[in-house]
Amino acid sequence: MSHSLADQPTEILQVTDDMPTQFEQSSPLGRASEPPSVPPPAPADRAKSAGVPWRRRVLPDTAYNLTALVLAIPAFVLMIAGLSIGGALAITLFGFPVLALTTFVARGFAHVERVRIRRLLFTDAPTPRYHRGPSDAGWLRRAMAPLTDPQSWLDVVWSIVSFVTAIVTFVVTVVWWSVALVGLTYWFWQQWLPNDPEQNETLAELIGLGDGRITESLLNLAIGVVAALTLPLAMRLTALVQSSIGRVMLSSRAELQQEMVHLNDTRDAARAAEAGSLRRLERDIHDGPQQGLVRLTMDLGRARKQMDTDPELARATIEQALRGARETVEELRQLSRGIAPPILVDRGLLPALDELASRSTIPVTTHLAVDGELPPHVETAAYYVASEALTNVAKHSGADRIELTARRENGVLLIEVVDNGTGGAAVAKGHGLAGLDQRVRAADGTLWIDSPVGGPTTVRAEIACG
Repeated sequence: MSHSLADQPTEILQVTDDMPTQFEQSSPLGRASEPPSVPPPAPADRAKSAGVPWRRRVLPDTAYNLTALVLAIPAFVLMIAGLSIGGALAITLFGFPVLALTTFVARGFAHVERVRIRRLLFTDAPTPRYHRGPSDAGWLRRAMAPLTDPQSWLDVVWSIVSFVTAIVTFVVTVVWWSVALVGLTYWFWQQWLPNDPEQNETLAELIGLGDGRITESLLNLAIGVVAALTLPLAMRLTALVQSSIGRVMLSSRAELQQEMVHLNDTRDAARAAEAGSLRRLERDIHDGPQQGLVRLTMDLGRARKQMDTDPELARATIEQALRGARETVEELRQLSRGIAPPILVDRGLLPALDELASRSTIPVTTHLAVDGELPPHVETAAYYVASEALTNVAKHSGADRIELTARRENGVLLIEVVDNGTGGAAVAKGHGLAGLDQRVRAADGTLWIDSPVGGPTTVRAEIACG
């Protein structure tokens, strides 16, 4: 695809849930009924982790392993003390506030662990939503809410279990670093060690390599080199073991909660898109074919009255009614294309996009490369995006050329429409871009808009093909 329209500096606008619902735009691109909302993009920590070479992670991994025990010791002590005291006093009811306080303390340690995972391991560790009592409940009920929260008890269990793994990672880290540093520098400080062959037996002698300082230095140097070469791998493995427990117990529920939110948003977007489509269809039928049918009925009624008195005038009236009927049929055909275009159902997405491009009043250059079959809902959403974008460009942009791209990459269908118009398009409630966003989100996709004032404008949709 040519980049002549996209090489200019622009500001990307991604439609997200936390975006304001109203925007000003100098070139409105249609209508819709709901503000846009799409799932947020993948966290930056994940991309950052993918870009850090594993050899450069040795120091952050080491810091994570060493500080794990620093965090685990007070967490373990406070959890054991809190659970013991709270359990012993539970029969008197005074134990429940102690247990609730213990869960709050565990929540604090869990928060610190998530921060350590993000900052030192460059890995995403989302914070789950904790259960809270109803806003109209009393302070005592809200204070006791953590006792019924599964995540609060997972924090407590992690505070106890992580103590064992923290000891292991701490010992492995200290031993590995010590062996590497001692082995690599043994040749230097060996001269200050006492050397009495009768009383001291070196490692080289024990394994049968001979005696003497040179033999001992070479053996320790070899051990140090091996330890240094394997140090990054050892630190990475121990950090993964320690952090995996934290990610499973402290962040897995957050990922499930995010997935549930995403599914609810997708369902709501599908409902909103369907409701909007029905409202537009009802309005279009009322304003177009229905009025044409009313005129047709009136013309035929007038022709019947004129048949006896003025056959020529009746014939002209019937001809007028026939023209109106043809126009109504054409309007219905246009409406049916917006619902389920026959060419899309019969021949697939690429021929349907070619037909869209050929019908456009502005010259369209197409770059279509989609292999294999696509799910029907993906084809429908992609066709809708291309159709609406081309229509909006023709109505509002003042462009004289358009580029339409469709390709499939890594299980994602990309639909992109670029025009060289005046730009300034933005998302606002009641405009077409919000309707596009609803349709794309309903198909588990994401919509991006790049439209600086002065152009060019890029509307890009990415829809999962799975």
